Formats: sequence, C-alpha cells, structure tokens
Amino acid sequence: GLECDAVVHLRNGKYGLVEIKLGGDRLINEGAENLKKLAEKINTEKMNEPSFMMVLVGTGDYAYRRTDGVYVVPIGCLKD
Repeated sequence: GLECDAVVHLRNGKYGLVEIKLGGDRLINEGAENLKKLAEKINTEKMNEPSFMMVLVGTGDYAYRRTDGVYVVPIGCLKD
C-alpha cells in the first residue's frame, strides 16, 4: 500500500510527510515519488495539504530542495 514512514505534526495544525531512505539517487527518487503520490490522495476538503515533503537519508553533507519541491535531508543535518 501507499504510505510514508512518518508524519510530523506541528502545534499550528500544519504537517509534513517523511520517507526514510538509506540514500542513493534511485532510492531518493522512489521516496520522493511515493510522497507525491500520497499527497495527491489527501482529501484537502477535510484537511490541509502537507506543508512539506521530505526524504530523510543516511548520508550526505547538506540538505536541498528538489525541483519538485521535495526536500532531501541527511540525518546528520537534524542534530544541534
């Protein structure tokens, strides 16, 4: 089925979808496509669309935003 690994809920009612992948372009692309498909299925008459979509990866030195709007974030960027 279609799912994501985590949903981050903020106090203001906004939320983001997170897919966790170890890394590699193929897996990052798969994760991003999965998140976009899932976001399309959300009934925006009942709830807002996600504020962000993120693929969390195991390696890398910096985070970036893809042209499709999905963020790719190495886990090391979440510390501090």
